[in-house]
Amino acid sequence: MTAGSDEAAERFFAGHADALETYRTVREILDGVGAYEVRVTKSQVTFRRAKSFAWLWLPGRWLRDPGAEVVLSVALGERDPSPRFKQGVNPSAGVWMHHLEVHTPDDLDREVEGWLRRAYGRA
Repeated sequence: MTAGSDEAAERFFAGHADALETYRTVREILDGVGAYEVRVTKSQVTFRRAKSFAWLWLPGRWLRDPGAEVVLSVALGERDPSPRFKQGVNPSAGVWMHHLEVHTPDDLDREVEGWLRRAYGRA
């Protein structure tokens, strides 16, 4: 993990307690999978290996009426039909971006862990 990235993520999610706890939960899941980096930009927190595979972002910064405080986006190799995803798009060959609205950190269950593991494996 990049030095200072945890502190940067804490600043990114300041004032968004559920989003911060979601970040921490995603980190816990990924810590059990393998090595990765966290990069924080103005718009999102990115998890990556050789390439990015998962993102957390605050839709309220971009949308007037967001459905959740935080969204977890994962890059998979195929479309996953789960109705839990708010949206799944195919931005390029072999890449399906799936967007999951996270209402509470408890939403990050075994199914979400499976998606994160699949995305990690592809990266």
